[in-house]
Amino acid sequence: MDNIWSQDIQFLPGVGPNRKKILGDELGIHTYGDLLDNYPYKYVDRSRIYTIHELTGDMPFVQIVGHILSFETFPMSARKERVVAHFTDGTGIADLTWFNGGKYAKQTYKIGTRYVVFGKPNVFNNRINVMHPEIEPAEMLAEGTGLTLRPYYSTTEKMKKRGITSRTIEKLTKSMLDRLPALPETLPDFIANPLHLMGRDEAYRSIHDPKNAKDLERARLRLKFEELFYVQLNILRYASDQRRKFRGYVFPQVGEIFNSFYHNNLPFPLTEAQKRVMREIRKDVGSGRQMNRLLQGDVGSGKTLVALMSMLIALDNGYQACIMAPTEILAEQHLTTIMGFLNGMDIRVALLTGTVKGKRRQEVLEGLLDGTVHILVGTHAVIEDTVQFARLGFVVVDEQHRFGVAQRAKLWAKNQNPPHVLVMTATPIPRTLAMTLYGDLDVSVIDELPPGRKPVRTTHVFDSRMTTLYDGIRQQIRAGRQVYIVFPLIEESEKTDLRNLENGFEVLRQAFPEFRLSKVHGRMKPREKEEEMQRFVSGETQILVATTVIEVGVNVPNASVMVILDAQRFGLSQLHQLRGRVGRGADQSYCILVTPLKLSEDTRKRIDIMCDTNDGFRIAEADLKLRGPGDLEGTQQSGMAFDLKIADIARDGQIVQMARDEAQKVIDDDPECTAPRYQMLWNRLRELRKTNINWSAIS
Repeated sequence: MDNIWSQDIQFLPGVGPNRKKILGDELGIHTYGDLLDNYPYKYVDRSRIYTIHELTGDMPFVQIVGHILSFETFPMSARKERVVAHFTDGTGIADLTWFNGGKYAKQTYKIGTRYVVFGKPNVFNNRINVMHPEIEPAEMLAEGTGLTLRPYYSTTEKMKKRGITSRTIEKLTKSMLDRLPALPETLPDFIANPLHLMGRDEAYRSIHDPKNAKDLERARLRLKFEELFYVQLNILRYASDQRRKFRGYVFPQVGEIFNSFYHNNLPFPLTEAQKRVMREIRKDVGSGRQMNRLLQGDVGSGKTLVALMSMLIALDNGYQACIMAPTEILAEQHLTTIMGFLNGMDIRVALLTGTVKGKRRQEVLEGLLDGTVHILVGTHAVIEDTVQFARLGFVVVDEQHRFGVAQRAKLWAKNQNPPHVLVMTATPIPRTLAMTLYGDLDVSVIDELPPGRKPVRTTHVFDSRMTTLYDGIRQQIRAGRQVYIVFPLIEESEKTDLRNLENGFEVLRQAFPEFRLSKVHGRMKPREKEEEMQRFVSGETQILVATTVIEVGVNVPNASVMVILDAQRFGLSQLHQLRGRVGRGADQSYCILVTPLKLSEDTRKRIDIMCDTNDGFRIAEADLKLRGPGDLEGTQQSGMAFDLKIADIARDGQIVQMARDEAQKVIDDDPECTAPRYQMLWNRLRELRKTNINWSAIS
């Protein structure tokens, strides 16, 4: 069976070397197994037959039965022609039109022979017209071989030009299924039967050749469950291994450093959510097992304070701590925040980024090695081999989605025992996605904002009303507030966008001659960027014109207005992150989303969601449904380094949970992965880990 599964697709009748290359290049189909896992993206009901008399130009795909009366040919150029077949079923006449492949149609389809025609009707010159129809002999209906549900497969323009259509792939898939023996089972009966799952062989055949809608749904459920089950089994196996292999440092005491900070330096009372998370972390670090915890919380919810207090527990127990951020700006912001929190305390905090060089860098490295640096704040520079600690006990990874799993693991190698790890993100992650991206981590959530924070008011403004918007900005600045104005900067068109920013900056300078402006974008040198940011932070400038470099790392409580230009070019999570830059003080803050009048339906939904709610989790759920997990920022780095072939995490939440529950039962019953009862599962998991899917990335 393995040999058949890995059989070269070239040797399937109808493929050959040329088609093999196109299928491989365009769809990644190289073997029988690849073709089997190439699922249809939709199915069209072929059960109803329409009459030509019923057809209108606004109908979807339809099916008619009749015969060809005649062909007409219309020259389009020296080498191209349009071919029209006049087709009737006795109730009217429809024109079947080919702009490409007309010669083949004239040679293949016979006048007077009955055919089934399938396609999208249009009206042209007051006649029903079907362009590039699918045509089958009418006998298929009498023989009962016509599908009720016709599968449709993804194709590319290059494939279509070479004559490989959805119908071609359908025929190749059926041909392959006819040759395949029964596919071996990959789920034992004690898992499949209680869940009423269809057998694997039947599921594969039904997904490509469904007899009816009920069979199709059962096939989908089986294949989705299996896909998600093995993802969850891999994640939970990895987490179980880590817990068994690595004993964590025990922090038995909350001592003088923590208590001194809590009683003398705490800037405001902790929220109930912060207290709950601190209890969870204290329990972890005192348990004797290594902590791996994900801390989720909206922008401004107080994650950094929780992280600092956790690091102080490490210091109380004689260990060092480290916080790793994805950018220099954010690392410097953390340094400033932590130093402010620790004001007056005898704790040495050092910064290590790519720009910390020479003598300064050497002092930091020596301080880490001799233990005189208590807390290190840094970027990716922290995981370099030259950076060694005396006793690293606690690591905070901020904005985890910007780091790969391998980078996180590198921090573990700094010690004989791995340090406790707290992963933080201000990008709320829907529960189903968190179970797949961060399934090896325990999850804590800060779902309250500190007291005194007012929700940001978000409004949508069309770019035809900029004059009114400018008046509102002036009012806010005259009231002593500051304003962000954000331009999009998308990698694919950086030069154009940068020009737009430069031109926009000049326009804004002319619009606000009475105020001072700063400008920040990713192409600036770090020192220039820092100087411009500091001018805004200090209040020297009233308006900061920027790209999304201010998405994280800027904390200016006096800034009360966030204007996002061309907001239609941003994803929901990014808009939410940008909005989080304001609303950090006690004053009412505003986020203004500026777009053109003409918007797509998806864009309108995004804008409406932003205006309706400040709840990051609701926004993340909506973003997941609108865009899918593969499109969410950072998912490639954080664990979705593979594409789910049939499951959809946004819509299959119940199946994700079901798969996780079953996988957890297996791990609980067989943590060593050796019980004969589960050998089918462990063997299958080993097979999957040999594939081109990056299974290590979901560990």
